[in-house]
Amino acid sequence: MDTAVITGASRGVGEAVARRFAAEGVHVVLCARDGDELDAVVDDIAAEGGAATAVRADVRDEYDVERLMETAARAGEAGGIDFVAANAGIYRGAPGETPLETESYSTFDDTLRVNVRGVFATVREAVPHLTDGARVFVPSGGVARDAVSGFGVYGVSKAGAEAVARQFAAELDVPVGVLDLGQLETELTNHMQGRDPEDVAPMFWWAATAADAETVDGEIVSLREWKKATR
Repeated sequence: MDTAVITGASRGVGEAVARRFAAEGVHVVLCARDGDELDAVVDDIAAEGGAATAVRADVRDEYDVERLMETAARAGEAGGIDFVAANAGIYRGAPGETPLETESYSTFDDTLRVNVRGVFATVREAVPHLTDGARVFVPSGGVARDAVSGFGVYGVSKAGAEAVARQFAAELDVPVGVLDLGQLETELTNHMQGRDPEDVAPMFWWAATAADAETVDGEIVSLREWKKATR
């Protein structure tokens, strides 16, 4: 693998995945809206001997995403994109305290624009640059399939993101899958008790390099399945 693109990479899961892939010798192309935070991550990766490129971009803007993918396709020595993690996401409010009936229309629209349309734009704009062995993944969680009171439009958006991944899996020649990461302790989840993002970053590496294509393509891969496969 030569080049990986990770959206939402300035913190949390995206940052952890970028650091893991860079440590494995992959040129990582990082995207986020906060350019300063993104540059800080890239500087850290470079200081540790990794290769990284920062592209400030907003996944709500397809032209930003198009530019991101064009930059990524030129970043590695071999050209093209070998891996995509459509990780960028938002949660407006405190997790578990945002029932759907109280969500504003603006919050509903913006959450879907980032968490669903943003996934669509990320994969769509990557397609012209994907190598023959490329793989694409969308991180998700159980709330996408088993509704939990208080998770409002976020739960709706994760279900939508999974649907986008399934449809691309049915239509593309490269594997597209969903990684169910379980409960994480990140800024997006308001630091609810859960796993550290660094603990799930190896799951992305396994899915990108070691998992059988049939295991991940169009499928939802759980933490349990990953751990069983890597015992």
